[in-house]
Amino acid sequence: MSPDDYCAAKVKASASSFAVAFRFLDAPRRQALNALYAFCREVDDVVDECHEPAVARAKLDWWHSEIESLDRGQPSHPVSRALASAREHFALPLEQLAEIIDGMRMDLDQERYPNFAQLQLYCHRVAGVVGLLSAEIFGYRDRQTLKYAHALGIAFQLTNIIRDVGEDARRGRIYLPQDELAAFGVAEADILAARHTPKFKALMAFQARRAREHYARAFALLPALDRKPQRPGLVMAVIYQTLLDEIEKDGFLVLDRRTFLPPARKAWLALKTWLAA
Repeated sequence: MSPDDYCAAKVKASASSFAVAFRFLDAPRRQALNALYAFCREVDDVVDECHEPAVARAKLDWWHSEIESLDRGQPSHPVSRALASAREHFALPLEQLAEIIDGMRMDLDQERYPNFAQLQLYCHRVAGVVGLLSAEIFGYRDRQTLKYAHALGIAFQLTNIIRDVGEDARRGRIYLPQDELAAFGVAEADILAARHTPKFKALMAFQARRAREHYARAFALLPALDRKPQRPGLVMAVIYQTLLDEIEKDGFLVLDRRTFLPPARKAWLALKTWLAA
């Protein structure tokens, strides 16, 4: 299996909303996005699937060294070899790839966030930086587009946090800021025990409003001349916003289930958005 085939298989297996947007891209951009997504999946899986923290740290250290090998032109992993090919066409800063790894390492060091200001660093590393790298692949002429891409990445991560509250809690992690739990009177014990209380619903409605504010902020930052090249991000945004709407319609029942959109609906949203952008 070639490095590109390895990455494409990673994307396909994930059934991610991102994969829907990749279909509209030309071959070089699709290859680069597949490589970037596969890289994110590899380092994220280290944290989620490795039950020994010391082993997970060692694996993330290895990925840091692999980024250095990529810089020297000697990558060994299929994903980093695919990234090397992508970097022949697009400016993908290696320090940003390393920053994604640092974001994943935060999951080994920190299971709670006292406030949103501290959570923002995590969101920046695991999602905002991915937005910046994606923008390089999609293409832009106005550097303000990078501010849009970063803000959109944060909005995606905030949506993920809302969707995955229960799943993350079963891994021992709560990304909802501690001061906001206290303000809404939500006990950690309720989250860990998957109790959907009225107070929890109010807390999640607050989180959803914040996520929507970040989407609005991102769209306001996108220059008109870069709207077409950035269409894949707009496709993903519509899908993610629709997912957020569905979660809210369901009453934020996210502690013991995972809301998802059927593939056909995602495909329709993607096509409609792509043609309209």
